[in-house]
Amino acid sequence: MEKLIGQTRLVLTQGDITQADTEAIVNAANSRLVGGGGVDGAIHRAGGPEIMAECRKIGSCPTGEAVITTAGRLKAKKVIHTVGPIYRGRPEDPRLLASAYSNSMDLAAKHGLRTVAFPSLSTGAYGYPLDAAAKVALQALKQGIEKNSDKFDEVRFVLFGKDAFEAYAEALGRI
Repeated sequence: MEKLIGQTRLVLTQGDITQADTEAIVNAANSRLVGGGGVDGAIHRAGGPEIMAECRKIGSCPTGEAVITTAGRLKAKKVIHTVGPIYRGRPEDPRLLASAYSNSMDLAAKHGLRTVAFPSLSTGAYGYPLDAAAKVALQALKQGIEKNSDKFDEVRFVLFGKDAFEAYAEALGRI
């Protein structure tokens, strides 16, 4: 499923983000950049020790911010690590989630990465409800594409599981 925003394709797929053939993939990292479970663990396992070595040099990443490293053995050239909020139903949760997406987009644009794959940030162990997260994510990426209208060819969501894909497909129809 896809939607054209300006000249950029915003695409929804279901699968394994470590297999994405984009120039960059986005990692749902923790603030200490130490690897973990879910998307984070999968990216570190598939990409190899080079990613962790660069993460150690960077040290940390605050919630809503983003940093960039090599992609090691992955198909992508770079991994953008961003930290989404742990969902607690606070008013700042949507702002922090949107910031994680927009800062990732800005970093990709700054590094000339024209194709980027995102997971659904904060919806796994961090507990953000899928429907609410999809709405925030797609709106943030739409704004990021419009802000950098000539910098992206494709922005892709690689979603894990049918529930995530359906939530994002429904939200995409509303933006």
